Amino acid sequence: MNWPDDYINKIIQGDCSEVMKGMPDKSVDLVVTSPPYDNLRTYEGYKFNFETVAEELYRIIRPGGVLVWVVGDSVVNGSETGNSFRQALYFKGCSFNLHDTMIYQSEKPPLTHNRYEQKFEYMFIFSKGSPKSFFPLLEKTIYFGANLNRPKVIKGSRSQNSAIRSRNEDMGKVKEFKYKGNIWSYKTGGGQTSKDSFSFEHPATFPELLANDHIVSWSKEGDLVLDPMNGSGTTTKMAKILNRKFMGIEISKKYCKIAEDRLRQESLF
Repeated sequence: MNWPDDYINKIIQGDCSEVMKGMPDKSVDLVVTSPPYDNLRTYEGYKFNFETVAEELYRIIRPGGVLVWVVGDSVVNGSETGNSFRQALYFKGCSFNLHDTMIYQSEKPPLTHNRYEQKFEYMFIFSKGSPKSFFPLLEKTIYFGANLNRPKVIKGSRSQNSAIRSRNEDMGKVKEFKYKGNIWSYKTGGGQTSKDSFSFEHPATFPELLANDHIVSWSKEGDLVLDPMNGSGTTTKMAKILNRKFMGIEISKKYCKIAEDRLRQESLF
């Protein structure tokens, strides 16, 4: 295969750890992916070599580029595996910065067990140095327009007797918008995750809005967005819609076909 013609704006069938070896250093701006973790799904029997994938990702991501790694843990013999944390530490060992630990919250069917219902997965945000692009999502403030004529607390500052220091300062009115927090909630299931009903032939399609929100947060139009374990093609579909260059790698021929079909869909989340 020849870079870039055989890679960019394509879905490539193959083992991502092998395909990425054919990609040049520092060639990808953003990676948004969710690996098959803890054998929670069979994914047609395919497995992946995590360590090789992590090392190749660090090599091909540009300085200032970002990796979004959506992952969770299974429960084995009454204990969560903790593999998500092991992976996060391995990425740090590859010289990635752990820029943020975010939460993907969703409603899941209730289970019968002796613990609280599992309603989230981790979204680890790794960066190669400081992120070169950050366009934060905004949300409306509750007290928009209210006056803030009150003492302002100086964060992290205490006097010798441990009293919190403050100063009188007219902080003006509450702004209409603020940065969104790092816990993101999405509705999932039929008609919510995606309107592409055939995408659910893949066992773990994540919400189109999730991919959308990360792509607009960490990249610009024209940047190259990669999903090395592309699955049903959520990341590549949203990257195309958002005018990014895209690339998906998927070992399953069946899932490649689903991803290619989704690139032709006009229906959105």
